[in-house]
Amino acid sequence: MVSRLVVAAPASGCGKTTVATGLIAALRARGTAVAPFKVGPDYIDPGYHALAAGRPGRNLDPVLVGAQRIVPLFAHGVRGAEIAVVEGVMGLFDGRVGTEGAGSTAEVATLLAAPAVLVVDARGQGRSLAALLHGFRGYDPAVRIGGVVLNRVGSARHEEVLREACAEVGLPVLGALPRDPALAVPSRHLGLVTAAEHGAAAVAAVRAIGDAVAAHVDLDAVVRLAGTAPPLTAPPWDPAAEVAAVPGRPVVTAAGRPVGTAAGRPVVAVAGGPAFTFGYAEHVELLRAAGADVAVVDPVRDEALPEGTSALVLPGGFPEQHAADLAANRPLRTAVAALAERGAPVHAECGGLLYLARELDGQSMCGVLDAEATMSGRLTLGYRDAVAAADSALYPAGARVTGHEFHRTALRPGHGATPAWHWRGGTEGFVSGRVHASYLHTHPAGNPESVTRFVAAATQLPAPRTTVGYEPAEAGR
Repeated sequence: MVSRLVVAAPASGCGKTTVATGLIAALRARGTAVAPFKVGPDYIDPGYHALAAGRPGRNLDPVLVGAQRIVPLFAHGVRGAEIAVVEGVMGLFDGRVGTEGAGSTAEVATLLAAPAVLVVDARGQGRSLAALLHGFRGYDPAVRIGGVVLNRVGSARHEEVLREACAEVGLPVLGALPRDPALAVPSRHLGLVTAAEHGAAAVAAVRAIGDAVAAHVDLDAVVRLAGTAPPLTAPPWDPAAEVAAVPGRPVVTAAGRPVGTAAGRPVVAVAGGPAFTFGYAEHVELLRAAGADVAVVDPVRDEALPEGTSALVLPGGFPEQHAADLAANRPLRTAVAALAERGAPVHAECGGLLYLARELDGQSMCGVLDAEATMSGRLTLGYRDAVAAADSALYPAGARVTGHEFHRTALRPGHGATPAWHWRGGTEGFVSGRVHASYLHTHPAGNPESVTRFVAAATQLPAPRTTVGYEPAEAGR
């Protein structure tokens, strides 16, 4: 099993992403193959990890996929790597509200039997750091804190004081990063600007962070610490096995043709580009294992769906930041609306939901859903235990799912809409024909049956109708 460590912190904002991304970039620059991971449902940090590692950043979230899948998913994601760097979420022991740390960095570190590196924001810290470290190290004996990285150190004298505090409690200092605004990544209302949107600047930022970590962190000591993790024995997660284990799944021949149909492998278009960056690597792997061919479409730039598209996945992202460009791409909006009207399965989450609405902040969207979306000042954030409100292309009515909400928009639906979900406090989302759209982000590895059901629905797409001049509704009409 590959060596590994977890990058943790006492709280959010201490610099976990900077240190984790920098370690990945610095180790890769030395010729080491690094597998990057992120604890929790966050989609943004893995984008920077992927830039640094040159391979997909993956998530490990026990709440969304179940604790029993964490080690198998990790083993799947580290194939071909020499070391794994796992960035934590929030503070080390922070997890789902109302639980004793479910989904926390500490839980994942324990499941992986991985040592933790604690990143400390040194601003305003002195000898009292020793008390903080003493408390964190002793709070849960199952979590092994193997060292400290001091971040935002003010001066050589400041660093000396902090190193003395760490020595008092017997924790080695693996590195000390100076205060440097150049190491910051741009942020906005939901956290960091995504790597896909930041473009060349993101590449430059990752390079600068990697150089800083290489200069100020003892990489050899980090590698030695990671090497102390014991072997893990669970077999790697296998998307084909997950699909095969789904009860009542469609039987597929070796040629990829569902028995009883004449169709070949259905083409599932998955939205990407700068507006739709919130997706999990395992989703595409499960779609392919279920018998689909996957093609990426960028709703900002592409004016047509991939040839032969018979289903569409619209993941989350920041369409509100690209609303004018999405509205200007009328040919693709028309194609999406026509595909949905034809009866194709469409799976839209959060940003995808906004794209299917009539309008977003006054800009015309696809008009598939009778709803209008606007930015709001209220952050909606948290895990949700949801029950499917109706049969759909993804779930039978009554199916139970745990997902996550993360948005600052509000949706004003029309009358008579069928909701996608029931949960404590109300309903949410839309089921319309074979369209399933909601704010709820789900992890397909935790719900492989939804993927097999979706691909099966894609094989049943009716032949195109000769609808002339079909267009999405325009804002203001």
